[in-house]
Amino acid sequence: MSPSTNQGDGLVKITDVRCAVIGKNPIVRILTDEGIDGIGQIESSKPYTKPHVLHLGEFLIGADPTDVERTMLRIRQRGAFKPWGAAVSAIEFALWDIAGKSAGLPVHKLLGGKVRDRVLVYNGNKRTRMTSFSPEDFAENVRRMKAEPEGFKIVKQGIAFHSGMKYEIPDFIYGERQPVANNYQVTRGVLTERSLRHIVACVEAMKAELGDEIGLALDCGPGFVLPDAIKLARALEHLDLMWLEDMLTGDYIPYVDADVYRELTTSTSVPIHTGEQIYLRNNFKSLIETNAVRIIGPDPCDIGGLAELKWVAEYAALHGVLMAPHGTLDGVIGLAALVQVCATLPDNYIAFEYPTGDPAWWYDIVEGVPTVDEGSIAIGTRPGLGVTFKVEAAKQYLLPEDERFFD
Repeated sequence: MSPSTNQGDGLVKITDVRCAVIGKNPIVRILTDEGIDGIGQIESSKPYTKPHVLHLGEFLIGADPTDVERTMLRIRQRGAFKPWGAAVSAIEFALWDIAGKSAGLPVHKLLGGKVRDRVLVYNGNKRTRMTSFSPEDFAENVRRMKAEPEGFKIVKQGIAFHSGMKYEIPDFIYGERQPVANNYQVTRGVLTERSLRHIVACVEAMKAELGDEIGLALDCGPGFVLPDAIKLARALEHLDLMWLEDMLTGDYIPYVDADVYRELTTSTSVPIHTGEQIYLRNNFKSLIETNAVRIIGPDPCDIGGLAELKWVAEYAALHGVLMAPHGTLDGVIGLAALVQVCATLPDNYIAFEYPTGDPAWWYDIVEGVPTVDEGSIAIGTRPGLGVTFKVEAAKQYLLPEDERFFD
């Protein structure tokens, strides 16, 4: 890469921005003239973001990575709603990693310092893939989630449009279901009476299994029309759920619909949650200022990074909106980043979705991966994000075109 103009005046300068797909995850590595590097990770569902990372890297050469905000101003306008904000966000992770290592401090110290010693997490990822969608199957699934050794206090289960139920339950909606590129979305349709009752029965079965010992959240869509969303929320009010997520918009939908969400939110006592697809603080403004939802859940690797997530959490707290961040799914580097930022969030914080390494060999190639005990993670003191690659172990998983990634 050739140096950009208007190089920063800092003591540390970016010399290269690299991206390799390890397993299925795009990994960002930023190099500096001081020999300090930083890493970031994008979830495996977005391997096509690698060229975008490399394109953005051209604008970063010569910048001082420890001036994180100034450096991000070079590229922030080149992201967008999920999935295109992931490249910008992962670069931001890597900048904070460098800044922390350069200062000899964990990232949470640079974000204002921790306000809690442990961060609560919830299990939305360690769940069994279901092939049948009966109430008994859902009850068995949460039974297994309850038995996980991490001791989760909250679990989240996909249901309705955010599950295979939409394919397996006959006449799930009235009319023809249209195929789309993303499995988690279908053309909006009106639920049949039978499918609405079936959803309620499945949720009741899960709650009967969990009791009041473990909180239950539901990932629901997108796909609901507003009247059905209101019907379902009201039908579930007696179960004291943690939240209903992404009923109207969500995964890979590039708009917010705050006015429609507000009508849903004010129609039920069940907390309504959305936000994982949203890029930048600007696009949370209408959701927060109108109290359109009770809980927001930005993904740090889609919103634009850690500082962006922290800003949104603090603004939400001023408006009585709670915060339950989305996980980076299959990312141990993303897990480390979530721990750092969530340590600093105000008391509207509930828990973040626990990401896991997939495949399991991720735990063999990364040192310092945070671990869960009794549903929470202790805040560490290692500099930067707190995780580093075991380079020799990781090299075996590089593709031939990325063999110089760690050089």
